[in-house]
Amino acid sequence: MSVVQASLAMIMAMLSTAAVVRAAPQFALRDTAGVVHREEEWSKSRAVVIFFTTTDCPLSNSYVPEMNRIRAAYGPLGVGFYAVQTDITIPEVEVQKHSREFGFTFPLLLDPKQILVRKTGATATPEVALLSNTGNVLYLGRIDNRVVDFDNRRPAATESYLRNALDAVLAGKPVVRQRTDVVGCAINIVG
Repeated sequence: MSVVQASLAMIMAMLSTAAVVRAAPQFALRDTAGVVHREEEWSKSRAVVIFFTTTDCPLSNSYVPEMNRIRAAYGPLGVGFYAVQTDITIPEVEVQKHSREFGFTFPLLLDPKQILVRKTGATATPEVALLSNTGNVLYLGRIDNRVVDFDNRRPAATESYLRNALDAVLAGKPVVRQRTDVVGCAINIVG
C-alpha cells in the first residue's frame, strides 16, 4: 500500500468514525409513561416541536389545548411533538399526574439535566422550539400572540408564530421570523 493509499484509508476511517459519533443519540429521556426517547427519533420526522412547560405555570397550562390542536394538525404531516418539564424540582409523580389531568397528546419528557433547555436556549414557559430533524433550531419563541403580558390576554391569537414557522418548513422555505420574545414563567437553569 502506498503512502497516498494509506493516508486516504486513514482519512476515510476518521470520517467514518466522525459520522458515527454525530449520529449517536445525545440524550435518552423518559416520558411520563416511562418510554425512553432519543434524539435519533427526530430523523424520522420532517421537523420536531418541543414545548417547554411546567406544572405550576398558569400561562403554560393555559396553552396545553392549543399545543394539542397544533399536534393534531401537524403530526399527520410528519412533525414530531414533545413537551419538556423544565422545573427539575417537581417530583416525577406530580409531572405524571399533570400530564394526565391536562391531557397532553404527545410525550411529556422528564429532563433532569435540562439537556433540551440548554440545546435550544429556551428561557421561559410556555416557549416552543421548532427544530429540523437533525436538531438545528429553526424557530424559538412564543406559540402565538394570545398572551400580550401576564395580565393582558387577547380573546384569540392574531399571530400564530409556530404555525407560520411550521408551514414554512413543511413547504421547504426558510422560517421568516426565527425568534420572538416570550411572556411566561422563567426557566430556572440549574448548574
